[in-house]
Amino acid sequence: SKGDLMSNNHENHNHDEHDHNAHHRAMIEDFKKRFFVSIFLTIPILLLSPMIQQWFNFSITFPFDQYVLFLLSTTIFIYGGWPFLTGFISELKQKQPGMMTLIALAISVAFIYSSMTVFGFPGDDFFWELATLILIMLLGHYIEMKSVLGASRALDELAKLMPDEAHLIEGKDQVKEVKVSSLKKDDRILIKAGEKIPADGVIVKGESSINEAMITGEATPVEKSVDDTVIGGSINGDGSLQVLVKGTEDEAYLSKVITMVKSAQSAKSKSQDLANKAAAILTYIALSVGVVTLLVWSFISGDITFSIARMATVMVIACPHALGLATPLVVARSTAISAQNGLLIRNKTAFEKAGDIDTIVFDKTGTLTEGRFGVDFIKVMDKTSNENDILKIAATLEKDSEHPIAKGILKEAKTKDIALGKLSKFKTIKGKGIQGNVDQQWTEILSKKAVSEKDIDLKDFQEDAHHTTNIFVVQNDKLLGIIGLSDQIRQSAFDAVKNLQARGIKCLMLTGDNQGTAKYVSDKLGLDGYTAEVLPQDKQKNIEALQKKGHIVAMTGDGINDAPALAQANMGIAIGSGTDVAAETADIILVNSNPLDVETIISFGAATHKKMIQNLFWATAYNAVAIPLAAGVLYGIGFLISPAVGAIFMSLSTVIVAINAKLLKLNN
Repeated sequence: SKGDLMSNNHENHNHDEHDHNAHHRAMIEDFKKRFFVSIFLTIPILLLSPMIQQWFNFSITFPFDQYVLFLLSTTIFIYGGWPFLTGFISELKQKQPGMMTLIALAISVAFIYSSMTVFGFPGDDFFWELATLILIMLLGHYIEMKSVLGASRALDELAKLMPDEAHLIEGKDQVKEVKVSSLKKDDRILIKAGEKIPADGVIVKGESSINEAMITGEATPVEKSVDDTVIGGSINGDGSLQVLVKGTEDEAYLSKVITMVKSAQSAKSKSQDLANKAAAILTYIALSVGVVTLLVWSFISGDITFSIARMATVMVIACPHALGLATPLVVARSTAISAQNGLLIRNKTAFEKAGDIDTIVFDKTGTLTEGRFGVDFIKVMDKTSNENDILKIAATLEKDSEHPIAKGILKEAKTKDIALGKLSKFKTIKGKGIQGNVDQQWTEILSKKAVSEKDIDLKDFQEDAHHTTNIFVVQNDKLLGIIGLSDQIRQSAFDAVKNLQARGIKCLMLTGDNQGTAKYVSDKLGLDGYTAEVLPQDKQKNIEALQKKGHIVAMTGDGINDAPALAQANMGIAIGSGTDVAAETADIILVNSNPLDVETIISFGAATHKKMIQNLFWATAYNAVAIPLAAGVLYGIGFLISPAVGAIFMSLSTVIVAINAKLLKLNN
């Protein structure tokens, strides 16, 4: 079997969900079988119906032909109509009459009246309308159920991403093939070039580019090396990796995503509540109009057959299939598409209101910036050196350090493909910097204050006090150069801010950083304003102040120290959470740490809500027109809808709603 880690989780930990899906598929097969049996029964019913024979000018008669017609119709009523009759009983028990009540009443009225005509009651039967009505209803339900099941296929595709087997490393690099489901936390596994990564973990050896497109939607492969995290289901590039397993079974990223999306799909939103209320109201209207139609036409025409046909048509055409499906199909599709693109929706109500957002507040560090130091400039202070010399010396001295500044310098050296020298006698000078022998030369990396204490002349250096952290490279008591580093602004932040402002949304920044740094980042990005030196606990008050001024606010932060502000905002968006999808206070989680996804989620939320409104409008407007026509208000000018035609129109409205939901795309 293609059972993978995720499907094993499904079986072991989600029996109810598994049983629900199996039951849903069994119901689809059942409707399909009933539909084909009903087609087989409908053909002779049509051929034996006097009205059909009259319309098409042919005649088929034989002894007891009406009894044969009755037996065929009874069979289709019981076998084909069974799901609707049992659904009607279920709705009665729950005291929630809905679409099954309407269908069951319509087919029961048609069957009972037609049967009475066979056994002597005056009038014409409409067994043919009963048969075609059941046939079309079965087809409509089959299409509807297939659509609902299809909407969660994206999640099944996510679950299939895990491979079946893993290479477990035992003892002294002994590699053993094991089932992915048997992996435990802190197991060491080997991932060969081109293989799928079988579990969440941390790289302990090797480097490679990882393709995470099928999980996060990020098309460009991500370069990863020792200490970087990897997500199970992503594809390894051309390097060999050893990974320490950190997430298995329910802890795995994909498992969390699938659980979260399923929860989002099943949770009710305000739009769905509105649709459900409308469907219930429609049921009562249809029942009332149906009874009134029967009484009025019986009084006007005295023709009970015609009156019953009108009542049946009203009940059939008013079935709230389209209304009941209007929002669930859109929600199911939007949450599945979002999950495939690294946009995880936890709160559908907030997501649906994305189009109302007029102000977005960004946290700075890790959201608009990368949250790590990068080299801004290298200033040469000694004529015997160049920029690469200074970078090589600094990187060699920093190569064993875990300090963020050291990582920034080493990354720059790696980018420029600079080979490091030999380091010895390394030592940290508390509060001042570091020192050691680089290629046998006594070298120091010092702060500005420490350099000043050495009587080194800095008059040629104009320090940018606003946003860079400067370190001074000194060799044999001579200043070779100065390296300026800063938390780098994400390239995607520029387009994100521009796109949001183009939508008429104000972009603000809240940061605990100093005024100079905040102003620099704000000016660079062209923000509409910023507030600096804000304590984490005060961010919530800033959001609240904006809301009191009448703004609909989205807060974008890292989901940890921004938790109160994320909870306060009309929409809380956690960014930079990576594989930590459990940002409890966020309404939306952006896996890719990409500010552009903020604009994507706003536009996609607006598009999703628009689709819901379109579907609700179609379903209600359709019924507003169709019910009076079904009741026969235009009978005077010769316009009449039969129950079968009513069923066709009702099913058509359902299909239109389903197709409209399918048209929802991320770039709407």
